[in-house]
Amino acid sequence: MPKPTETAAQPRLPGRKAQAARNDGLILDAARAVFLDDPSAPIAAVADRAGVGISALYRRYPSKEVLLRTLCQDGLRRFNAEADAALEDPDGWHGLVGFLERVVEADVHSLTVKLAGTFTPDDALLPDVVHSGEVVDELVRRAHATGKLRPDFGTLDLGLVLEACATVTMPDPARAAQLRRRVLALLIDGMTTTAPDGELPGPPPAAGEFAWRWQPRA
Repeated sequence: MPKPTETAAQPRLPGRKAQAARNDGLILDAARAVFLDDPSAPIAAVADRAGVGISALYRRYPSKEVLLRTLCQDGLRRFNAEADAALEDPDGWHGLVGFLERVVEADVHSLTVKLAGTFTPDDALLPDVVHSGEVVDELVRRAHATGKLRPDFGTLDLGLVLEACATVTMPDPARAAQLRRRVLALLIDGMTTTAPDGELPGPPPAAGEFAWRWQPRA
């Protein structure tokens, strides 16, 4: 038979892990809300909003930079999960449109735009960044293969579409979400081969053209 001390300790360990997971979720949700409103906000504001002690927050995230980096990676992984799911759709055009709708609904890009340049990326982000590029390339390729996506629409144009939606802000979050869906619908119409004749103005985004935004700001 196990010793009494071992039996007593077993229920507490999962409980501590569960509490830590709950706290982590609260912290990340609070950080997202706080830094979307003000990227320069102190980390103490996150602890206050999450309802956890500052010491509990620092045990998980020893600095604001670490918290920002984790928050960005969390958003990137959500983006990748939606892209992976979209690849399961047998209709390449439908898969791409559904992906855009879900990512805009989740408001993943608002955080990316807000946090760019507020922390120094590290190598831990690289696998997710690489996967993001690969899976979006494939989504666009599949959509082109259906004949519904205009031929001059490139992979990096997809980022422009998402950023355009993310710039729509309102005091009422529900109204902002509604307007983003409307903007996305208008943009999707312009992505199709049935859009008005004429080429897109200017050259498409170049590889690495947006990398400047991740450089720490003075």
